Amino acid sequence: MLRHPAVAGQFYPENAQSLRRLIQEYCPPADEKTAALGVMVPHAGYVYSGAIAGAVFSRVRIPSRVLLLGPNHHGLGRRAALFPSGSWLTPLGEAVIDEELGAELMTACPLLEADARAHLAEHSLEVQLPFLQVLAPDCHIVPLCLGHLPLAELLELGAGLAQVLSRHSGEVLMVVSSDMTHYEAGSVAREKDRHALQQIAALDPEGLYRTVRSENISMCGVLPMVTMLAAARLLGAREATLIRYGNSGDITGDQSSVVGYAGVVIT
Repeated sequence: MLRHPAVAGQFYPENAQSLRRLIQEYCPPADEKTAALGVMVPHAGYVYSGAIAGAVFSRVRIPSRVLLLGPNHHGLGRRAALFPSGSWLTPLGEAVIDEELGAELMTACPLLEADARAHLAEHSLEVQLPFLQVLAPDCHIVPLCLGHLPLAELLELGAGLAQVLSRHSGEVLMVVSSDMTHYEAGSVAREKDRHALQQIAALDPEGLYRTVRSENISMCGVLPMVTMLAAARLLGAREATLIRYGNSGDITGDQSSVVGYAGVVIT
């Protein structure tokens, strides 16, 4: 199945040359690339969050396989929807699905279901593809879209991911797509996001889940991030480093109501 872009021309340029140039501007050359287990990057329009995503992607070594985990903003399709085959189209060409890795994950993770419908209108994973296509044009992807799952099932899913990825050490990068606090004053967003990022720095999936819930933090990708942290911890993660934090008000000049963005690398 070929998935056509849903937000080209809205979240990022639909002209291939302009898009490639923008990605290159957002991804300054790094002296040394880090071998990471996973990253967290934002998914707003590039004008707001592209530089933060680029700061993360430019620092890590992107292997031949990338597992993309994002939230289901629209509520369509299955709760844990894996796009099983075909490719995703962007203005830069096709990103091919890693069907073999997807099948392994489906076997190891009973919660996962093959479901393209959940992905068709979802922007959170699509906006990461141009970064991958410019920086690692030959990599294959497995897109996973998560809806409402309780903590126990997120931890179960993370354990299943770790079981598969442990067989492919160094071959797969997990990429979680998430924005942070939505539509609160910049000072409030920074404080709330600081609490969530403390749990991420502690590599504590349960702590992140409970903090976001108890403090009413509107972190849209908390479920994918809890899943990734659970998997990363089982895979031997030792450190989560905040690369950059900002908010939409840094661009608009208006801090009265912002969306927060954070870029994190897990090694």
